[in-house]
Amino acid sequence: MPGSDPSKRGLPRKKEWTPKNIRYPFWFGGSASCFAACVTHPLDLVKVRLQTRHGNAPSTMVGTFIHVFQTAGIRGLYSGLSASLLRQITYSTTRFGIYEELKSAQKSPASFPTLIAMASTSGFIGGVAGNPADVLNVRMQHDAALPVEQRRNYKNAVEGLIRMTKEEGWKALFRGVWPNSMRAVLMTASQLASYDGFKSLLIQYTPLSDNLTTHFSASFLAGFVATTVCSPVDVIKTRVMSSHESKGLATLMRDVYRVEGVGWMFRGWVPSFIRLGPHTIATFLFLEQHKKIYRSLKGIDEPVPATP
Repeated sequence: MPGSDPSKRGLPRKKEWTPKNIRYPFWFGGSASCFAACVTHPLDLVKVRLQTRHGNAPSTMVGTFIHVFQTAGIRGLYSGLSASLLRQITYSTTRFGIYEELKSAQKSPASFPTLIAMASTSGFIGGVAGNPADVLNVRMQHDAALPVEQRRNYKNAVEGLIRMTKEEGWKALFRGVWPNSMRAVLMTASQLASYDGFKSLLIQYTPLSDNLTTHFSASFLAGFVATTVCSPVDVIKTRVMSSHESKGLATLMRDVYRVEGVGWMFRGWVPSFIRLGPHTIATFLFLEQHKKIYRSLKGIDEPVPATP
């Protein structure tokens, strides 16, 4: 039929590309996320400080970064790193692992709606599994911003878990689990599914192949989508986990809206993106390298796009 060729209608020609459904080790996602967390932890700390700031605390990302560096030095920027790594080991290992298992179980490459459904399921389970470490992560990053008499002074993640359980009961480990799980669903769906979607589009409709440039571009776009989608839930999650009071979710949202208006939904968006963008990029770049090395060791051929 005339005009049936996309290139004749001014559209890019679609390349035939079918990624192989390979069963990778379950821990790859957690390992890649730990490497990424070591790179981006200072940005995550600045984001938490901005979302929980009070009084005369700096209101900008740069101001907060400088304030932390001046008062606590380099070590201050890595406050709570042990909890952050524990969070990646639990949360990210679970969500990436289940997502990859579900993908590899498909007989043919999954459609985008199916990827979203699989990512949402994986994210919810990962959010529950990683909640104790997430509570610790928020508390340890926020601790130095509190008055001295209110600080918890956890030495590390293990000591924090033990003290939290003894002092507040095991339920404290799951404080904020519902907003956290909701955020994990949104994060995993908007991050993992969108990464796979963007990667597929870039390979099929641009001259790019399955290489570093494609991985970087797809992960950058996925980071932008994930930051925007998750921002409101991320703010609420941080407020709940860092609070010394036990407020219901509806009460907390009402109080925040009364004081800050609708702007609360995107408070800390810039540092969130500056943190989540590089973290998403680093995670997927490390993950793709994990997979590449694994395929090389196993002698599995790379998926090569067929150019018409």
